[in-house]
Amino acid sequence: MRHTRILIAGLLLAVAAGAGHQLHAPGGAGATPPPGGASAGRATEQVTAARGPFRVAVAASGRVVPRLQVEIKAKASGQIVRLPKDVSDAVEQGELLVELDPADEERLVRQARATLAASRARLVQARRNLQLAEQRLPGARRRAQAELEAAQARCAEAEAKVRREAELLARQLSSPEVYEAARTAAAQAAAELARARAALEEVALQEQALELARQDVVLAEATVESDEVALSLAERRLADTRVLAPIDGVVTARHVQVGQIISSGINNVSGGTPMLELADLSRVFVLASVDESRIGQVRVGQPASITVEAYPELRFTGAVERVAAKGTVANNVVTFEVKVEVLDPRKRLLKPEMTAQVEILVVDKDDAVLLPVQAVQRDTRGRTFVRVPQGGGAAEREVEVGLSDGGRIEVLAGLLEGEAVLLGGGQTSRWRRSSGAGGGSSGPQGEGAANALEQRRQQRAMRLILGGDRN
Repeated sequence: MRHTRILIAGLLLAVAAGAGHQLHAPGGAGATPPPGGASAGRATEQVTAARGPFRVAVAASGRVVPRLQVEIKAKASGQIVRLPKDVSDAVEQGELLVELDPADEERLVRQARATLAASRARLVQARRNLQLAEQRLPGARRRAQAELEAAQARCAEAEAKVRREAELLARQLSSPEVYEAARTAAAQAAAELARARAALEEVALQEQALELARQDVVLAEATVESDEVALSLAERRLADTRVLAPIDGVVTARHVQVGQIISSGINNVSGGTPMLELADLSRVFVLASVDESRIGQVRVGQPASITVEAYPELRFTGAVERVAAKGTVANNVVTFEVKVEVLDPRKRLLKPEMTAQVEILVVDKDDAVLLPVQAVQRDTRGRTFVRVPQGGGAAEREVEVGLSDGGRIEVLAGLLEGEAVLLGGGQTSRWRRSSGAGGGSSGPQGEGAANALEQRRQQRAMRLILGGDRN
């Protein structure tokens, strides 16, 4: 048994020695790798930076929309008596779309006109009364004033005569009958004076009545204005029974038929009955949804190419008109709406709500320095570099890059046309250590460490074998 174990130990030592020899062989796993961290056992492909055309586009899907989409409703309510337009018919602004039964509105217009005529007649009468009162008042005032002055004079004369007759009677130069007659005349003169004063006061009352006449005119004018507004509203409601096209366009939908009773769009809580839909196709757009990862490349004014399934052989030209400032979240995916105007002369072939595929041209260069995307690496510090051949090995060179089309990437600075770049042998740049390439030891110190490790393995193997024999 002991001889058997010694034989096994010898075999193990021979295997370990062979492994150690392989470890230090030029092609072994412990061989010094070439510069840049490439293993000698892995082939390194070399490519050349080439100059050529470069095109990058952002693809998105969307729907075709017109410049304007207008839903037609009536301001009035009633029964439809005329509906001359159908779906796909072209209409011009101001053209008749729908006509409602106008009988009720016509009666209201006639009633409003009669009311207005009556109020206008009352206004004329009030103005005439005011004019007459203004003409009569000055003459009445002058007459009343004259009569008052005459009455005052007669009253003063009669009172003076009474005083004279009283003096003559006291001296027995006059008779009592004459004295009494003078007193009677004085009383009559006082009464006439009182009547003259009352007439003058009536003139003052006439002045107040004149102000009332002026107010009657103002009231009549307000009534006329109110009735004019009422007539205008009645005529407007009559006009609303004829629905006219607000824009030039095409009828894209019709929801009603002749004979149907509809409700008003402004007097009904539900918002009224939709009748037609018009689309202004003078300008056509595509509302495309662009993923948030690509929206940073999209700018207003960029050219675009549009295709639809209805015309697979055609490509319509367009341009970006608007980029949404806020994204939309759907199923945890954020997209941004991009409005692309179709500028192609064949845009009338596109119909609203068609599904469209859009390619927005982000980069279009005829002369760019290009490399395969595999040739460009980026480390954890964000540094972008390539590996170029140098002295039988490889060296890193920092470069500035632009956009990528998925297979190629544009080099903006740091590399010239025709320079060689290595593809294979490097670690993924994202995980590349900032200390540079490497991994295996090299030089005399590395070889000594490897020899010591191999001696320790052989000693452990012998102890296991001999230890087993002692047990």
